[in-house]
Amino acid sequence: MFHQSFRNFLKPRQDIFYELMIEQADYSVQATDMVLEYLDKPGKKRRKKTREIEKAADNVRRRLVAELNGTFITPIDREDIHALSRNLDDVVDYAYTTTEELELFEIEPNESLNQLASMVREGAVELHKGMQHLKDDPELANEHAQRAKKIETNVERVYRQTLADLFVPPKDLEGMVEILKLREVYRHLSNAADRIDEAANILSDIVVKMA
Repeated sequence: MFHQSFRNFLKPRQDIFYELMIEQADYSVQATDMVLEYLDKPGKKRRKKTREIEKAADNVRRRLVAELNGTFITPIDREDIHALSRNLDDVVDYAYTTTEELELFEIEPNESLNQLASMVREGAVELHKGMQHLKDDPELANEHAQRAKKIETNVERVYRQTLADLFVPPKDLEGMVEILKLREVYRHLSNAADRIDEAANILSDIVVKMA
């Protein structure tokens, strides 16, 4: 009876980690959505909205770290929680830097940008779904993690081909500058996909440990 009561006492505090990671994953979807919205209709308003999402996601991460520091028993290894949270936060950060540099560099949206951004958003959605199922259906969570990893593989394939197509001899200095600008933005999207892949790996590892 005592042990059951003790577990019930700890449960609400342990559940907060699932809730905060789901919230972080949701912000990663919102942020990648904003990249697509910016590409559809560029403007300062959309960059500002992405910045607001990034700040809100940072606040959730700070809350999660504070909970980790103040909680003795966690439902998942604290190292896994911390690493998963960090990667989810990085996805949001790269989404923001993508919109920031699209505006700063005055880059015109193109098919490659739209394709990469759409795939990154799909990966973020799969991670979010995985986080939503982690507590009650770990196997389903792992399925979403594997889908996220497949999407990242496709992002890297498209990214490499995009760079190969991009680096053709420019006609003039202006053409070279444009190539360098686009390369930076493509790199942010590739980095976002890498973080999704890392988060998916951690999510899969957590599922194995929960078995």
